Amino acid sequence: MSERETWQSFLNKWQTWWPEWAVAEAFIPEPQRELARAWLALRGEWADAAWAGQDPTPGAAKLGWWVEELQGWSQGAHRHPLGGLLQSKPVAWSTLAARLPALGSSRTLEGDLASAVRSLNTVAQGLTETAAVLFEGTPAEPQDVAITLLAERALRQPPSGVQGELSARGLLEQPRLPGGTRPERIHAALLRWRLQRRVANQEGATPRWRALWASWQAARG
Repeated sequence: MSERETWQSFLNKWQTWWPEWAVAEAFIPEPQRELARAWLALRGEWADAAWAGQDPTPGAAKLGWWVEELQGWSQGAHRHPLGGLLQSKPVAWSTLAARLPALGSSRTLEGDLASAVRSLNTVAQGLTETAAVLFEGTPAEPQDVAITLLAERALRQPPSGVQGELSARGLLEQPRLPGGTRPERIHAALLRWRLQRRVANQEGATPRWRALWASWQAARG
């Protein structure tokens, strides 16, 4: 299997988790669509490692592997298929690698939203700065991106495991992502719909027409 076939298979796997993206990417400029899928798939890898499953040990090991992988990207080498799409981009991969462990540390966050956002602020800044380079846009405010990270965390934990401001219901009281690149805004909008479905005890993908509407609104800024 060629490298292209390998990372295409990986992107297809990611899109089984986010089938809404088949509709949403209509609002992404065509030259950026494959890159957007790769970047969001990479973020999904890190989110799964940080927050999925009952045992944190495998995820912590996986995040540690990714720290080493991103350091390799900064030196022009890659092992993961997504590196074939992303590694050559002029991103400060080593800086992002240094910030990545904060995701794992957030697995057991409890308490108020402000404290949780502060704990994720540095990695959120790294993510939005990377997206700004990849998609030639302006970074979002880190605290806003931190809320989208908390949304991804809430989706990967049992509904009974996250309470108060950090629950799906609590996060829906926060405003929509107001800035950042178009892929970031669209992804955040789809996350909100997933949270709404969780609150309504409806898991799985958002209906296509809702995803289309949400993506259109997010693309407009």
